[in-house]
Parts: sequence; structure tokens; C-alpha cells
Amino acid sequence: MQTYPPDYIELKIPAKTDYLGMIRLTVSGIANRMQFSYDEIEDIKMAVSEACTNVVQHAYLDKENGDITIGFGLFSDRLEIMIDDHGERFNFRERKQGMAPYNPSHPIDALPESGLGIYVMHSVMDAVEISYNHGMTVLLTKHLQREWGEKDERTHSIYPEN
Repeated sequence: MQTYPPDYIELKIPAKTDYLGMIRLTVSGIANRMQFSYDEIEDIKMAVSEACTNVVQHAYLDKENGDITIGFGLFSDRLEIMIDDHGERFNFRERKQGMAPYNPSHPIDALPESGLGIYVMHSVMDAVEISYNHGMTVLLTKHLQREWGEKDERTHSIYPEN
């Protein structure tokens, strides 16, 4: 039997840059309520912002209408965030193969302006899953740091496994 978290929050917004600030504020409020640290909240906001910016820039291409659905699963030990769109797909594996590791000897201003979003998400979140169905779904997971011995019965993901 699958156990569900006590709270699930869903936000559906137009895939436009004008609404990205609203998403960051929502993420900040939820993560703060769950008692993540300031640095963890900033990391979560950055990862969600990167995923949503990818939707705005790539998913709907030249189409005027498109939505981003952001779902938040609030567990006692972690926050799961699903970012979903119904736009055009891009091949993540192909994009990843074309990316080289960061070389610290290269000057920072030589880095490309885009293409680091997926790297950033993996760097600051505990888990990142990307799946394709009718568009793209990104599942981000951030665990709360707990004291040893604390237990949680609600540990199953609310999102089906692929």
C-alpha cells in the first residue's frame, strides 16, 4: 500500500518569464514552512527556477500558450517537487553527451550562458529525475537534515516510478 504525504500543493501557471518570481516565492514559502535552512531554500529555489526557465525557453518554442504545472509533495523527511509541461521534447541524453565537465582553469566568462541548468539541478538537489511522456517532467527531491534516530512512516514517493 502506498502512503501519501500529509500535504500536496499544486500550482499551474502560464509558461512565461513574468511568473517565474511567483514560483520562487511559493518554493521559498513551502521550504521555509518545512524548516529547511536558508542555504537549502536558496538551493531548492535555484533548481526549481532552472527547471521552469527551461520550460519557458524550450518547451513551447514559438507557441503563445503553454502551462507549467508544479506539484509539491511535503513529506516529513523531504520535499518532492514535480515540474511538468506539455511542450516539445528535447533529448536529454543527447544534450548531456554534448556537455563537457567544468574545467576550473578556464575563465568563468568563457562558460556558456545557457546549458548549465541540468548540471545546477543535480548539484544542489539530492535527486533529479527527468522523464518524457506528453512533454517533460522533472522530479526534484531535497531531504531534510535530521537528527539520528528520528523516524518517518511517510517515505514513499507520491509520483509513480517510470
